[in-house]
Amino acid sequence: MTKKQESKTEKNLQPEISIGLIGHVDHGKSTLVQALTGKFPDTHSEELKRGITIRLGYADSVFVKTKEGFTTELDAKKKKEKYEILRKVSFIDAPGHETLMATMLSGAAIMDAALLLISANEHCPQPQTREHLMALELIGIKNIIIVQNKIDLVDKEQVKKNHSQIKEFVKGTIAESAPVIPISAQHKININYLIEAIEKNFKTPKRNLEKEPLMLIARSFDINKPGIMPDRLVGGVLGGALRQGVLKEGQEIEIVPGIRIEEKDQYKPVTTKIAGIISGGQHFDEISPGGSLGILTELDPSIVKSDKLSGNLAGIPGKLPPVYNKIRIKPRLIKRVVGVKEEVEVVPITQGEFLMLNVNSSVTLGQVTDTSKNIISLTLKLPVVASKEDRFAISRRVGARWHLIGVGELV
Repeated sequence: MTKKQESKTEKNLQPEISIGLIGHVDHGKSTLVQALTGKFPDTHSEELKRGITIRLGYADSVFVKTKEGFTTELDAKKKKEKYEILRKVSFIDAPGHETLMATMLSGAAIMDAALLLISANEHCPQPQTREHLMALELIGIKNIIIVQNKIDLVDKEQVKKNHSQIKEFVKGTIAESAPVIPISAQHKININYLIEAIEKNFKTPKRNLEKEPLMLIARSFDINKPGIMPDRLVGGVLGGALRQGVLKEGQEIEIVPGIRIEEKDQYKPVTTKIAGIISGGQHFDEISPGGSLGILTELDPSIVKSDKLSGNLAGIPGKLPPVYNKIRIKPRLIKRVVGVKEEVEVVPITQGEFLMLNVNSSVTLGQVTDTSKNIISLTLKLPVVASKEDRFAISRRVGARWHLIGVGELV
């Protein structure tokens, strides 16, 4: 590594793009994150016990190029190879389990691109594979690479058969022209070709740094250990992604809708100061959009525990989008319910029914109070913060769980 490259590393590279890993449960998303970053994202105790991703997982990787081709900085250092730094990438591991679709949709709101994982040892498509691809299409994520994982578990003919199933499945969808990269995440086979495909197909988005900062909060938590002395306590942490603008250490921010006032059954916005900014395990004085980040605040740790502030937005006080307890949206419904094996048509939305709505990083239930003139009015169980440009993912309860039926925009 040259001195120029060393200085680039020392400057604390900020992730330039957020890439989501989505797909059916147990198709290898978390294992692929580990292969790409060296970090296994399922760190929540219940996730480890059940073997599935429940919350959004985050991990970063620095992509480099050596004389042998594309790889990660971690692997290049292990092999003591000279390399050229390409860019830092942030990965979001979204849950594939059928009961966790709301979390996956929340993750989609902070993704710039997506890797759709499909196992070579199972028939394609599986129910959640279909549903997740539809979610990407409705949310508007167009940059997709299909990762055909677990090729080590089947013979060559089965890999070809599965590849044909994949191509047939994506025909006519947003992923029709997406490249299909066969890999084994477990054994790190073809990871170099996947990195090459990411570098070729996922360009760093142009960011508007002049707009007011807007952070989507996907997680909130307390990092203080039990028994810590009061004088060593630090404030709560907000995790998520910056959609636009720039955040700086020491800056005052407002969090909306904020915290729930139990006795009034209302939400109160919260203001605090940014005590520190972390992205990819490194500290920054200021940060712009491009990857997942953590904001250390001066908030009382009790306010942020157990993701109490997930779904909130943060930004400059008085400059955030409005908070809605009731909304009117114009829906665009799909023809058939996705995520179910049998064909189920999407019937029109009716007055009185409950729908699940995802917007930005928030999830809420809404009861339909009016359906006239192709506009639905809803009273929300939890308030949401949104602007006219935001898309609402609409899900309906079919059987035992929620299934995606369309999207909507504020009117």
